[in-house]
Amino acid sequence: MHIETTGLEGLLLIRPTVFADHRGYFFESFNAGRFRKDTGVNTAFVQDNESRSDRGVLRGLHFQLPPHAQAKLVRVVKGAVLDVCVDIRPDSPTYGQHFKAVLDGENKHMLYIPEGFAHGFHTLEDGTIFAYKCTAYYDKASERCIRWDDPALNIEWGAQDPVLSEKDLLGVPFDLNPWPKAHV
Repeated sequence: MHIETTGLEGLLLIRPTVFADHRGYFFESFNAGRFRKDTGVNTAFVQDNESRSDRGVLRGLHFQLPPHAQAKLVRVVKGAVLDVCVDIRPDSPTYGQHFKAVLDGENKHMLYIPEGFAHGFHTLEDGTIFAYKCTAYYDKASERCIRWDDPALNIEWGAQDPVLSEKDLLGVPFDLNPWPKAHV
C-alpha cells in the first residue's frame, strides 16, 4: 500500500498493492492493523455502504455534523468517478479548498476522508459501483449538503447537466457551512 498526502490535512490518497495475473487480480481492500500502521490513523469503521449510479450522476457534497461526523474510506468497485473532497473546517488553513481524483475499478485507488470534509462524486461510467466505510452511523438529523456548483468553491466537475437527487438540488451555499469551529 502506498499512501500519498493531498495538501489537505488528513486527506489521504491510498494506492493499494494489486496482484494481477492471467486469472484476474487480488488486493487487500482493508486491513485495520496495516491501515493504522501505514496511515497513522487509529479509527474504527462501523458501517459499510455501497451505491450504483449511471454516467452523469452527481452525488454531494455531503457530510454529517458532530457528534455524528463521519470519516470515510471510499473506493470504486466497478466503473469510475471523479471524487471531490472539500475542507469545511473553519479553523483549517485549507478551509474551502478541495481535492479531486479519479477513482475507478481499474486503478483501485482509495481516499481516506477525515471528519470535517464534505464529499461528493460525479459518475463517469454507467453501472458504477461506489463503496465506502464510515466511522459513524448514518444520522439523518445531522446530515447536510453543500451546493455542488457553488461558485465560491470553484470545483470543475466536468459535468454539464448532472443527474441530481432532490437533496442535492437543495444543497446550501458554502458560506452557510454549519461545521463548528475547533471541532477537529
